[in-house]
Amino acid sequence: MSDSSATIPEPAHQADTIGRIAELIGGDPMSRLDTDMKHVLDALAELGARPLEQATPASARRQPKAADAIAGILALQTREAADDGVSAEDIAVETGEDTSLPARLYRPLGLLSRLNPMILYFHGGGFVTGDLDTHDASARALARRTGAIVVSVAYRLAPEHKFPAAHDDAWASWRWLIAKARELGGDPRRLAIAGEDAGANLAANVALRARKERITQPLHQLLIHPIAGSDLTTPSYGATLRVRPIGLAAMRWRFRHLFEDAEQIKDTRIDLVARDDWRGVAPATIVLAEIDPLRSEGEALAEALEAAHVPVNCWVYDGVTQGFFGLGVLVTKALFAQGDAADALSKAFMSDRRG
Repeated sequence: MSDSSATIPEPAHQADTIGRIAELIGGDPMSRLDTDMKHVLDALAELGARPLEQATPASARRQPKAADAIAGILALQTREAADDGVSAEDIAVETGEDTSLPARLYRPLGLLSRLNPMILYFHGGGFVTGDLDTHDASARALARRTGAIVVSVAYRLAPEHKFPAAHDDAWASWRWLIAKARELGGDPRRLAIAGEDAGANLAANVALRARKERITQPLHQLLIHPIAGSDLTTPSYGATLRVRPIGLAAMRWRFRHLFEDAEQIKDTRIDLVARDDWRGVAPATIVLAEIDPLRSEGEALAEALEAAHVPVNCWVYDGVTQGFFGLGVLVTKALFAQGDAADALSKAFMSDRRG
């Protein structure tokens, strides 16, 4: 499989200069890591995880992940992760007559025999890495804390499948969930959508398209540090020049592998903040990490939704980086974020008990 990549047209020297100035003014952003987050990232480095920009997509997918770091820390502390009361089953999401995607169905304790709320979840990884296992903890947390059935979908990744393959998969998955909800014990009128970085971008696009095509819309969209812009010179990009695990260089790497044509970065499916058609989409909760190149565009997306009179909550969690949401076993800020997200989703489910 070819590992070719597009050359993203960007003022690299400008972004680098902004980054260095930001570091001179504000100091090294990694010095602002909270203790929990630093512990996980240090353990990940000790396992040999390399910066994405130094890896190929294939090697990046094989290297240690945050879940491995968590497991190593717990082992050193002679601790075991507590049973969360959520069962998981691998399934397939049918996206065509002869095509399907791997998926995982999460069922928390206390489900009704039918008409339970459901969440369609898309993992993170910048469209190039990530899978059902890397974000298992996020999906489990959402199921446990909301009491909803969660379906996590492994959409196709770049560079093997360039943009917009993942977006096509996300839309097909939403249509599948609408059709299959009752069969799975869910309530087709109480469906929500969620995702992290690339997955959050997919979730937002599903909400937009569902509104446009006038089919079942999600009651709520949970967007965790979404990829929502094409400007790599925003303040948060400038302040995360050398941040790990995901800084400016890693985001450039992701985009190079995602697009066949570099101009596609300006497509409004990626550049969500450039859109002016948000009115009428589902209410949103946006969860952002302080030390993340995506923070500024996440804030801009919240402003765009608010300007379109879409109800939106936007929270920035200090001292953590992109990918923190599923680390609740060790990172306290992740527990806060999970609780806030679950509260927003649960309120959305409670607001509509038709059926």
